Amino acid sequence: MTEMPEWVRRLDLAPHPEGGWFRETWRSDLTLEPPALPSHYDGPRAAGTAILFALLPGQESAWHTVRSAELWLHHRGSPVALEFGPVRERATAVLLGSDIEAGQHPQLLVPAGHWQRARTRGAEPSLVSCVVVPGFDFADFALEY
Repeated sequence: MTEMPEWVRRLDLAPHPEGGWFRETWRSDLTLEPPALPSHYDGPRAAGTAILFALLPGQESAWHTVRSAELWLHHRGSPVALEFGPVRERATAVLLGSDIEAGQHPQLLVPAGHWQRARTRGAEPSLVSCVVVPGFDFADFALEY
């Protein structure tokens, strides 16, 4: 694996269970109670959450689902191939990155409950943010290796 560059170290990221490195940067003070949420949520949730997420060259996240919608935003480094779909076997790959002329997208939305994984596509580490609404809770996360 590639050595972690100094700019990634400065972000104070920790290993993520799905792969890569992360740090939660925002958790809304507004809490949504079960009557305000769809019935498949088992308790209150923050209105929204955000993380910084980094992948080093050659790293990928494991296939996983999140009960809520997840907005991915590219900040720097190599583009990220974000694969997602209602089932893994029919997932579509889209490049999340800053080179719009090359067909990359600076932000992408993964719909609630879709399977997803991310893989770096270049020699530089990738830095993205992920914003989840209603907010992320590990009770809403399923991981498959």
